[in-house]
Amino acid sequence: MKFLLDLNNRVKKNFERGGRFEKLYPLFEANDTFLFTPDSVTRTASHVRDGLDLKRMMITVVVALIPCTVFAMWNVGYQANLAIDPAKIESLTGFQNAVIQALGIGYNASNPIACFLHGALYFLPVYVVTILAGGFWEVIFAIVRKHEVNEGFLVTSLLIPLTLPPTIPLWQVAIGTSFGIVFGKEVFGGTGMNFLNPALVARAFLFFAYPGQITGDQVWVAADQAARVDGYSGATILGITRLEGFNHAASEHSYSWWKAFSGVELGSMGETSALMCFIGAVILIATGVGSWRTMSGVAVGTIVMSLLMNMVHSTTNGSFEIPFYWHMVMGGWAFGTVFMATDPVSSAFTNTGKLIYGFMIGAFVVLVRVVNPAYPEAMMLSILFMNMLAPLVDHYVVKANIKKRLARNAA
Repeated sequence: MKFLLDLNNRVKKNFERGGRFEKLYPLFEANDTFLFTPDSVTRTASHVRDGLDLKRMMITVVVALIPCTVFAMWNVGYQANLAIDPAKIESLTGFQNAVIQALGIGYNASNPIACFLHGALYFLPVYVVTILAGGFWEVIFAIVRKHEVNEGFLVTSLLIPLTLPPTIPLWQVAIGTSFGIVFGKEVFGGTGMNFLNPALVARAFLFFAYPGQITGDQVWVAADQAARVDGYSGATILGITRLEGFNHAASEHSYSWWKAFSGVELGSMGETSALMCFIGAVILIATGVGSWRTMSGVAVGTIVMSLLMNMVHSTTNGSFEIPFYWHMVMGGWAFGTVFMATDPVSSAFTNTGKLIYGFMIGAFVVLVRVVNPAYPEAMMLSILFMNMLAPLVDHYVVKANIKKRLARNAA
């Protein structure tokens, strides 16, 4: 590291004011503060010191996302290896299969290393494209506005690929990431100024712009249709529940709650495992980075609305029968609750507001999943909707507190 530090200090003057690469200072600063502790000190009067700055906070979220990321790579490969018929391997196409066959790894679903490498060959290209496309816009806006590269992209760049299917075309990833970063964050002023979660804006853009590549039975399995086992179904639990009703789907397809909780199923790359999300939640709450109030609010909202739907009952819509503990392990509920709803910028700021904000997300998720056949996975839309209402929630919470204090003083 001393070699890198010396090299960094030698080139530093070229990026400072008056240097040859002055305009590229945001790019140098991003690399400098990411690798080393800045040597800048405060020189003015009283100020607040805190060991947890924005960069460290974002890195903590990235650490909390590591279990989901590692599991995503294994599960993508595992599901693909399960779907591939050994007799049809020669029909496989794509660079992923060329690498696997060149390395002699094989498609054995019982081999964790083979599954992990297979999944990594789908996840990493999406992640790299996200970094390149989003990083490009971050640097451009930083240079034009003459400020540092925002650390928020560290988290956004990992959230976006985790919410996407493994088969999504890379050019769509680049377009979606660009839309999310530019129109979900930068047009509002950058990190800390956006009222919508940029990763969800990117996901929503892709969902509505290219529905054929982001929804349906075929997008979740990283294996060519021609190479799959005959009769293989690529539907997710939510999809089957929507088509066949909860009770029939659970019995006919041998779905268990533990299987859904562990996440060994089809779905977006990083959203299937509630267990990995729970580990991330523990890290975020223990470090004070994630709000337990928001997460608790989502859970309570889900429970209340699920019980209400169970009581209403329907003879034509089996989704009314889904228990709350199944809603919590299906689709992107856990991932959205832990990593999306708790976004400190786009969520509510007040403590009471966080509980209300989370409760409404949980209630909307169940409501949309049950009564709207167009959106069996409702977490994304529910969080985006509450992102827009979060300032209103905070406004009325503050107004209520002021009214309460005035009444107390008057008494």
